[in-house]
Amino acid sequence: METLLGLDYPTWWFLVVGALFSGYAILDGFDFGAGAWHLFFKNELDRRIALNAVGPVWDGNEVWLVIGGGALFAGFPLMYATFFSSLYIPFMLFLMFIIFRAIAIEFRSKEPMKWWRSMWDVTYSISSIMLAFLLGVVLGNVLQGIAIDEQYNYAGSGFFEFLNPYALLTGITTLFLFMMHGAIYLLLKTEGKMFTLLTFLLKKGMIFFMVSFGVTTLFTLLYIPHLSDDFKSNPVLFIIPLLTFLSIANVPRLASKRRYRLAFVFSALTISLMLMLVAIELYPTLLISTISPENNIDIYKAAASTKTLKIMMTIVAIGAPLVAGYTIFVYRTFKGKVQLDETSY
Repeated sequence: METLLGLDYPTWWFLVVGALFSGYAILDGFDFGAGAWHLFFKNELDRRIALNAVGPVWDGNEVWLVIGGGALFAGFPLMYATFFSSLYIPFMLFLMFIIFRAIAIEFRSKEPMKWWRSMWDVTYSISSIMLAFLLGVVLGNVLQGIAIDEQYNYAGSGFFEFLNPYALLTGITTLFLFMMHGAIYLLLKTEGKMFTLLTFLLKKGMIFFMVSFGVTTLFTLLYIPHLSDDFKSNPVLFIIPLLTFLSIANVPRLASKRRYRLAFVFSALTISLMLMLVAIELYPTLLISTISPENNIDIYKAAASTKTLKIMMTIVAIGAPLVAGYTIFVYRTFKGKVQLDETSY
């Protein structure tokens, strides 16, 4: 098999897709988290400030999801087909909530009536909570395994199979992780009484995340032992979980010193390291079959042709700097505390 810098092309594409979804989790993660806190802000001014903190960037953050989905389809078409058909209902719910969330952001300030704005506030917050939770549910099912038959079709019993204890734990952990991430982002964008409230909410968010992360980790070690096989066979990989724990511990340390910019960096690093753990636990498998290991879908079964992957790697080399540059430009343009004006939500 042809290689590039010592790695075969399916492995390179595995890394590309992982990087894209990591970028999406970091960027859309904080605005899902900010939305999850939205109903804790009781007055109109605070809610408008919270919305306008994410207003200039939320739709740009979703570009990473579109690109990641496209990369998955182009590079691993078998994985794409099985993955989305197996988890059809969770993904349809995700699509529904992402639509309602966008509508809530855009429609909220179109009318001055209190009931109108309250309705969209509730819609925005619930949608943000459910989006974070559903991402975790999907991730939990990928880690635990899905009922895939020898034809790579879903052979499970339906929707409630996906709401298993491990998926629910992963969903809750993801929600609290994003809420912590979102609270730190809002602290960078606010001041005054809202800033004081957010320092309190961040403390609660960090506690909830650490407890849920600890419970989920313990559950994983006890009931899904195959996820730690690669670490046991290659002890040098233990550096990744060690860095993950250190990164998590550094967030409250920095927050206690009010160094919120660095706390946000380490919160983002925590998300990235946790997804690296997932990649190591799975590689080279993409989807685990709970029916038979022979039905597992790995990067070699799922990959497009080498020629296709070569062409797409060229596109990535050109497109990735453009997307990264656009993202940096937007965040630099809208940096600093939120200032409301006549164009604000």
